[in-house]
Amino acid sequence: MSANQNINTVQDYEDVLAAMEGYIHGLKTGNVEELKKTFHQDAIMYGHLGDDLSQGSIDNLYTYVEKFGAAPNIKTNLTVLHKTPTTAIVRIEMEHDAADEDFTDYHSLIKIKGEWKVVAKLFHLYAK
Repeated sequence: MSANQNINTVQDYEDVLAAMEGYIHGLKTGNVEELKKTFHQDAIMYGHLGDDLSQGSIDNLYTYVEKFGAAPNIKTNLTVLHKTPTTAIVRIEMEHDAADEDFTDYHSLIKIKGEWKVVAKLFHLYAK
């Protein structure tokens, strides 16, 4: 284990939030390629869209963004709920996505080769 895996630094929190800002910017601009930089290639995503359960590959997110496009009016609040030197859980409160929907996301991240990647996304869609 490298020495830096025994230290929980403020820089790590900033790096986690920077990774998540890439996600937010990808949603805001409707840029799927930018979103893909945030997620591990094998990331998963689960949550309810009305009565339907969206489950499985993060490709479901990319399909959603391709369908609805950019979200220029999106509002978000990001909180690092917990972090270790190699893992993190981030909550994102989100209003007015591209489909004018409001969500709470929970993202599980892991640090791979010095880079934070989301491996799992759980979400809740609020009824309007």
